[in-house]
Amino acid sequence: MIRMGTVGTNWITQQLVEALALSGQYELAGVYSRHQDTAEAFATKNHAQASYTNYEDMLTQAQLDVVYIASPNSLHFKQAMAAIDHDIDIVVEKPAFSNRQEMVAIQAALAQHPQVKFFEAARHVHTPNFHALEKALLGLPLIQGASLTYMKYSSRYDLVLDGEVPNVFSRQFSGGALQDLGVYPIYLAIALFGQPEHVQYYPTLIATGADGKGVAMLRYPGFDVTVSFGKTSNSTAISEIYGLKETIALDSAGELTHVEEHAASGVVQDLSAPDLANPMLPEVQDFARVLLAPDDPQNQADYQRWLQWSLTVNQVLYSLRVSANLRFPADEND
Repeated sequence: MIRMGTVGTNWITQQLVEALALSGQYELAGVYSRHQDTAEAFATKNHAQASYTNYEDMLTQAQLDVVYIASPNSLHFKQAMAAIDHDIDIVVEKPAFSNRQEMVAIQAALAQHPQVKFFEAARHVHTPNFHALEKALLGLPLIQGASLTYMKYSSRYDLVLDGEVPNVFSRQFSGGALQDLGVYPIYLAIALFGQPEHVQYYPTLIATGADGKGVAMLRYPGFDVTVSFGKTSNSTAISEIYGLKETIALDSAGELTHVEEHAASGVVQDLSAPDLANPMLPEVQDFARVLLAPDDPQNQADYQRWLQWSLTVNQVLYSLRVSANLRFPADEND
């Protein structure tokens, strides 16, 4: 069994913990929160072995194999570095780090601790539907572009309208639409098409100074990918990848719960796998596979592939922000 510790007690951590239980490959060894009542309540609800209000105590006392970090974006870096220093593997909620400077420092730390594994929790690129999408792309005679959309109204935006600054809409915490929802379609584009030649971001800023929604352009040799995302409105638009006469349609570039292939003949084929019991189950199973058998050649190849995706996504997110002059306090030394 893999001994997991968690940082953060919000809904995404709850979903992760439920996926761990479904996998049968992990035990919840520790729960960290800044507040004792929150830590204890989360630990009790999920049958964790211990709760902590001091992160260092969890790293030194809980005998962890891996820690899952789902704190506000700006806190990921220091918490990940501390775990690496203790030779503890890390799963960091996307986007893993605020900028390329932090990612470079993480790479250097990993080089000094070569046994430590770093995973970015981009759940959708581990799902059966993503694998079906990859296979369908191989059947296209060429790719002429894509339009990827992921736009969901956030209840936290109500707080912004009331004059507050929630973390997810705060530059101080490396928040905003690009970092929160935009990372999903950006991840999808990178995983499917690789690193773009040029990127440009057109954000719509809100009262907090963060981006509430926006459009990103990714330019590849021979085609462009348009990425639309936001947290201040809802979209019912599907996402599409364009072949010649063929089109692959996705219900959402973030959820990937439905995938269709529209053939040149007009025939529509549903490529979707059955609904998942938990959308995070495939990724925790993938991570467990690597953690339990790190020397397996296929596991090594998959790990390097996921790591390269994370590095490229980090670079692209940073370049998009630079193109829009959208800076975070975390960028001060960059």
